[in-house]
Amino acid sequence: MKKALITGITGQDGSYLAEFLLEKGYEVHGMVRRASTETFERIAHIKDRVTLHQADLLDQLSLISLIKAIEPDEIYNLAAMSFVPTSWVQPVLTGEFTALGVTRMLEAIRLVNPKTKFYQASSSEMFGKVREVPQNENTPFYPRSPYGVAKVYGHWITVNYRESYHIFACSGILFNHESPRRGKEFVTRKITDAVARIKCGLAKELRLGNLDSERDWGFAGDYVRAMWLMMQQDEAEDYVIGSGESHAVKEFVERAFGAAGLDWKKYVAVDKAFFRPAEVDSLISDASKAHRKLGWKPEVDFKGLVEMMVKADIERYTSGNAVK
Repeated sequence: MKKALITGITGQDGSYLAEFLLEKGYEVHGMVRRASTETFERIAHIKDRVTLHQADLLDQLSLISLIKAIEPDEIYNLAAMSFVPTSWVQPVLTGEFTALGVTRMLEAIRLVNPKTKFYQASSSEMFGKVREVPQNENTPFYPRSPYGVAKVYGHWITVNYRESYHIFACSGILFNHESPRRGKEFVTRKITDAVARIKCGLAKELRLGNLDSERDWGFAGDYVRAMWLMMQQDEAEDYVIGSGESHAVKEFVERAFGAAGLDWKKYVAVDKAFFRPAEVDSLISDASKAHRKLGWKPEVDFKGLVEMMVKADIERYTSGNAVK
């Protein structure tokens, strides 16, 4: 039985990956930070099937001790300061977690067992002010936020350890991926949650930022499958993972309200307070390498994703499982 360690196991991607690995017969371990309030909502249904450990990407010794104790075959580093707007408010902390945290984990692997396979969660935000359209593994990075800058560091330090110490270290450059488990601070979930609240008579308005901003959106459940496939290859390489389609926030809004039988124009207001200091205008992936080498393709399309999220949020409110 293979053993996997997932950092960020309580997040959206971590919960889907844990489910996926359990189905594959893995012994799954998750790293969680010590906190005064526990937030295990996303993994509540599998918590009795995974083993959780306290450690921190800010604490080198805790990572070394953790890897010694578990002896994992694979480590998936999904933990980060993952909300882009917060990275403007806490740029130094973002760098500590999202950049230097990767180095600490790689250094722990190097010191304890260099044969451990490592996956780094890179991001399409690294492309930022895009140099070419669509973006592939060879597209130059031009990050437009402290989060994007930190992710670039994390990406290149992964390449560096792979080439310097021959560690199996790969990066998945994942474009935006959403699900009913997405945090409500993210625009997609903010939209679908608001649609559900309006549908249930609990709200009357949704305030959003730049409706013209375009993203390449996919389903998180599809994308964790790509992570696993990268780790099963003979050689570690980096892969762009995305749908290859670009959609504006406005289109997401239209489809979300439409899925609930509502006219979005009656409820949505643009608020300049939600605009970024430096906007990433258009991201679209070229995932042809992943299609060719991994045999990976997304199964949930844009329409299916939006409808899935709206349906789940409406069910949460109508079943009484949501905080109103």
